[in-house]
Amino acid sequence: MIVNMWDDGRVTITEAPTEQAACCAVPERAPLAEDAAVALARTLKAIADPTRLRLVSIVAASGDGEVCVCDLTEPVGLSQPTVSHHLKVLVEAGLLRREKRGTWAYYSLVPGALGALAGTISSV
Repeated sequence: MIVNMWDDGRVTITEAPTEQAACCAVPERAPLAEDAAVALARTLKAIADPTRLRLVSIVAASGDGEVCVCDLTEPVGLSQPTVSHHLKVLVEAGLLRREKRGTWAYYSLVPGALGALAGTISSV
């Protein structure tokens, strides 16, 4: 029941709509499960760092699909141990793949990882 009191002293009473209120609407899709939210947050945290985002961009832009760690220090202006730490975080987040060759490590994008991340974000 909706009661309206007007400035001229009139009172009107109307029936409330029988439809469910918008706050009680049933979601159109299932919400993000807790384990999926934890995994997504870890991945987003990994890529949210400006240096890591640049590293992913450099690897993605490489002509042959992979980049040696030795070629990543200069573009980001950081020491090799710092770059290696950032790369380790990206590997653990499932965005990059690491292949050791001799003394050097080569990094490439995990196929479909960025597309899957974009798809997950757009469905949240």
